[in-house]
Amino acid sequence: MKSPRIAFFDTKPYDRKFFDAAGKKFGFPVTYFEEHLGPGTTALTRGFDTVCIFVNDVVNADVIKALHRNGVRLIALRASGYNNVDFRAAFGKIHVVRVPAYSPHAVAEHAVALMLALNRKTHRAYHRTRDNNFSIQGLLGFDMFGKTAGVIGTGAIGRELIRILKGFGMHVLAYDPGPDEAFAAEAGFSYTDLKTLYKKSDVISLHCPLTRQTYRMINAKTIQTMKTGVMIVNTGRGKLIDTRALIEALKNKKVGYAGLDVYEEENEYFFEDFSSDVISDDVLARLLTFPNVLVTAHQGFFTQEALTNIARTTLQNIDDFVRGRLLTHEICYRCSRKVCVKKTKGKCF
Repeated sequence: MKSPRIAFFDTKPYDRKFFDAAGKKFGFPVTYFEEHLGPGTTALTRGFDTVCIFVNDVVNADVIKALHRNGVRLIALRASGYNNVDFRAAFGKIHVVRVPAYSPHAVAEHAVALMLALNRKTHRAYHRTRDNNFSIQGLLGFDMFGKTAGVIGTGAIGRELIRILKGFGMHVLAYDPGPDEAFAAEAGFSYTDLKTLYKKSDVISLHCPLTRQTYRMINAKTIQTMKTGVMIVNTGRGKLIDTRALIEALKNKKVGYAGLDVYEEENEYFFEDFSSDVISDDVLARLLTFPNVLVTAHQGFFTQEALTNIARTTLQNIDDFVRGRLLTHEICYRCSRKVCVKKTKGKCF
């Protein structure tokens, strides 16, 4: 078996640590690049047959064409989301695999951390006490117990979140185009339509993929149907929310709190250090001025367990492809962007 030549893009020290540890089992030669994969960096893929990418790499039709010309046969996403890859362009040229589940606990727990910090204003209290200010004026919160949480998307992460929120004694409403009524009965929550969820929820948390249907699902129109003072939490994808509409709703107090682990135009900033620079993105800069907004830089996945699972699954996906095994984590355009159901061992085209 010929060993794959793997180019890792957008890598940080923590990526290398976990992939080097997991790679001992496979012995694959890996080249790490700090650069993002995109139209301007495809030349770096020459001599490689596999590229490993993350959420802010851009793999559009032009990039696919260049990768195919350079001999790349496999794109391995070390993430569950895949909206940054043009599958129509990739089909028939390059196989695409992902990590569908690395740690639903990690993301669900981070969503709850955002909720609690916003509610009890612990981020603001921390800065006060560091300045020897022990006043609690302005830090009033509310009991989570008895409130209604709206969870959009009941995949692995949404389910874990529901279990946690039920532990707080919250009422949970959920929306999913493919509801699991058996799980709802077991966990003690109800499925409903989006209109009802928006209207009745005190807290709304987004855990759905970015699709044509979910693009900017939180917008000026839908926000107006929500409770005044609603808390919105997004640990899914930035473009689920129209950020300008959210800012207007924060200004007029329709939205009382926003916890964002993702942002519409995060590619330029998230995962990088701009502490010595001026942020040129006026929308992001404005968002960061609100005391009732908490932004984290896409760190919901960032736990030891999740990074270990991401590394192991990604390398296993590559090994399966090299050995001609069934690609259980392949995303196939022929199968409507779902995991390939043809069971063709990577030979769907």
